[in-house]
Amino acid sequence: MKVHYGFESYKNIKNPIVTVGTFDGVHYGHQKIIQRLQKIAKKNNGESVLLTFDPHPRKVLFNDQGLKLIHTIDEKINILKNLGLDHLVIYPFTKYFSKFTAKRYIDELLIKELMTHTLVIGYDHHFGNDREGNIGLLKKHEKSNPFNLEEIKAHEIEEIKVSSTKVRRAIEKGNIHLVRDYCGHYYEFSGKVIHGNGIGKTIGTATANIQLKSNEKIIPLDGVYAVICQIGNVDFKGIMNIGYKPTVNEGEKRTIEIHLFNFEKDIYGFDMRAKVIERIRDEVKFNSIEELKIQISKDNNIAKTILESF
Repeated sequence: MKVHYGFESYKNIKNPIVTVGTFDGVHYGHQKIIQRLQKIAKKNNGESVLLTFDPHPRKVLFNDQGLKLIHTIDEKINILKNLGLDHLVIYPFTKYFSKFTAKRYIDELLIKELMTHTLVIGYDHHFGNDREGNIGLLKKHEKSNPFNLEEIKAHEIEEIKVSSTKVRRAIEKGNIHLVRDYCGHYYEFSGKVIHGNGIGKTIGTATANIQLKSNEKIIPLDGVYAVICQIGNVDFKGIMNIGYKPTVNEGEKRTIEIHLFNFEKDIYGFDMRAKVIERIRDEVKFNSIEELKIQISKDNNIAKTILESF
């Protein structure tokens, strides 16, 4: 897959079969659209193209800075690569761009820049200033458009029964197992290992404190999770706690800490990628450090059992 930041490198694309969307989560509904793109591209000796936007349009249109995303742009790129997409165009979404009329959007983006051979969009897709553009407008001017139009019908989308909002809610509620059901891949995040205050070592469970690479990333509900982490190109099994560590009175700072099984190397400053497999329990305040240590031992055994098949 070739990634284009804007249109400078987007040249000599053969019969571009195009779809447009944010594709946050790249869930099964998104994957079905990509499969349709690939099928049409094969039929027309063309290449599949996804136009997506960064930042997310809601952050620009509604100043929704509280919106947390399932994937960072880099995570999205990696998943789309594995789906066999030919081209990903990442276009900056700005206030200026949001004022484009539907006609200007069609003329400048779809025709001039993307050189669209076939446009594949859903029945509920809107574009242009005040969302004035839609499938109805495109159908109305279909004969005058220099590209073909392929509509994804309502029943095709609805039978998938998944949306980016549904995936986000599952993550926020701690139903982390549903991400794989909805998307076919696990929820993951990346960050840098930073210094904490070393309490884990004093209770026999050294942990890596993770500083996220993006503050736009959605974080699961506080609790304990079984994880697989990648450092360099090597995978390690482990257990993660998200929350405030109430038993050791660490105050109000929410942290992400990961304990890797059978691992003793110094990895401060290293990048870590964590794949979250299953939630084990809520975060709990215990009556003593001894109670906490007993529970940690139980959690570790549960996590190891969960991860046996990985």
